[in-house]
Amino acid sequence: MTRLNDMPLAQLQFYLTQPYPCSYLTGNIARSQVATPAHFVDTAVYSELIRAGFRRSGLYTYRPQCDGCQRCIPVRVVVDEFMPNRTQRRTLKRNAALKINVHKPYFDPEHFRLYQRYQAARHAGGGMDHDDQDQYAHFLVASHVDTYLVTFSEGEQTQMVSIIDRVADGFSSVYTFFNPDLPERSLGVFNVLWQIDLARQFGLPYLYLGYWIDGSRKMTYKQQYQPLQGLIDADWRTCSTT
Repeated sequence: MTRLNDMPLAQLQFYLTQPYPCSYLTGNIARSQVATPAHFVDTAVYSELIRAGFRRSGLYTYRPQCDGCQRCIPVRVVVDEFMPNRTQRRTLKRNAALKINVHKPYFDPEHFRLYQRYQAARHAGGGMDHDDQDQYAHFLVASHVDTYLVTFSEGEQTQMVSIIDRVADGFSSVYTFFNPDLPERSLGVFNVLWQIDLARQFGLPYLYLGYWIDGSRKMTYKQQYQPLQGLIDADWRTCSTT
């Protein structure tokens, strides 16, 4: 069972946000529990928080704490038990020529333009399609934990950028954006498969994928990566999302 009263978590304070419209379930009202102060949330602390169901967005560390709704379930892939299916193996082969480089987070105008194209094509009207450079940097570049910016390129063109965090027992997939003009490449699928393999190479047992939300179309892709464990009643257990 995960507890939040052990050191160094005891130095943190937690507050509830005001209610706001849920981004995933139309008509629902959401609230978040936020860990503060942000500068206390280093890699060691975040490793404990993520096991308790928290996620990171820039320097903002939170978990859903909605009134009357518990449909957000933190999920993680069990790396050693995952086996790619036939479609996923084809995706790996299709993208095998991509050049992959791992960096510490930094701002690059080319990445920002790709982010804008991705948001306009895949999430138009969601709010993030109007992010400026500062909002982008606060969301994806700012971090107090062990974070990596991964580029996937062909020739001189960056086709995909992924932000990942390393925590004590795995990697956490923070956010990924890619060239929206290449749907046949299934770049997002390739990215998750690459992250699973990265965790396996480092001998880490889990890849954290954020929240599974039954009824949210945005979250259906996570059911492709089995077996999944979900944090249910404060315990991580195998869960079915199908």
